[in-house]
Amino acid sequence: MQVTFLGTGTSQGIPIIGSNHPVCLSDDFRDKRLRVSILISWDDAVYVIDCGPDFRQQMLRANCNKIDGILFTHEHADHTAGLDDIRPFYFRQGDIPMYAHKRVFGEFKKRFDYIFRTENKYPGAPGVIQYEVKNNEPFQLQGVTVMPINAWHYKLQVFGYRFDNFAYLTDVKTMEAEERDKLKGLKVLVVNALRIEEHISHFSLEEALEFIAEIQPEKAYLTHISHLLGFHAEVSEKLPENVFLAYDTLTITI
Repeated sequence: MQVTFLGTGTSQGIPIIGSNHPVCLSDDFRDKRLRVSILISWDDAVYVIDCGPDFRQQMLRANCNKIDGILFTHEHADHTAGLDDIRPFYFRQGDIPMYAHKRVFGEFKKRFDYIFRTENKYPGAPGVIQYEVKNNEPFQLQGVTVMPINAWHYKLQVFGYRFDNFAYLTDVKTMEAEERDKLKGLKVLVVNALRIEEHISHFSLEEALEFIAEIQPEKAYLTHISHLLGFHAEVSEKLPENVFLAYDTLTITI
């Protein structure tokens, strides 16, 4: 199984438009972060988690020619605003499978009504197949069992996903004990770490490291990073031996 980090940034990305913050002015390519998303593949299967406003750019950069489906963590724009750009895949492949909480599909039908319309649909609009994700109900994707992980983004429910020995979590602030138990025995955990200071709806760096220490994966990668976390090179030097800052285009094998 391979995981490519398509984007590792927070909702505004890095650099932020018009910002003079030193991290936004950095020449280190690892400090330039598109909105958060991953590409996960095994055998002939290719899936994406989240489809933010940088989706088109990310697909071109990754030279991705097909996707077998998109899993959504939640409905916020930095995770969903690129949905229209599934059109090239739809034109080649047909309806694109989508996996999400029922609530998320409800939001999609408001924002992207032309995609979900059943009558008088514009011929250039893409088509999708909806698969509702429910907590405690694992599902199969081409031979791999996917376990939804329920978490809270302040007061908004979000899903993380466990694929065998790999798990991806983003926009997490709190998680109940029974959900944490679903993450034991991982080889690789990806989890959000927004900044140094505490935040109302995201793990801070300290909170993310405490979470990793509890879950005890073999390795962990931090994502959904803002400029306020600091320079990639400097932060990386201070992390525990088995914890790494993810960066855009990084590919890992599990």
